[in-house]
Amino acid sequence: MNIKVLRSARRTIADGIRFYERQETGLGAYFLSSIMSELLSLKIYGGTHQIYEGTPFHRMVCKRFPYSVYYLKEDDEIQIYAVLDDRRDPERLTIILRNLGLDR
Repeated sequence: MNIKVLRSARRTIADGIRFYERQETGLGAYFLSSIMSELLSLKIYGGTHQIYEGTPFHRMVCKRFPYSVYYLKEDDEIQIYAVLDDRRDPERLTIILRNLGLDR
């Protein structure tokens, strides 16, 4: 299974790296390493996660940080659309995801 990290997801990952690096030097790199591990696990588990309410995206909750990965599975490809902070307002999060889904 192929994994494609879209530009929108790369931006949200970069936001997380900057946030954690401001908290403590090196924490941004640890965040990136953790997220990459989560993304690679989609080669095995892609498509098994629940659909996030009101969106077309599967949602995988990350283990080490309060983030979730939002993705679509199409044929033999996982398309990562966003990696978002779970501490956001759920209504705002749904709006962000709906806007990303319009790009399909």
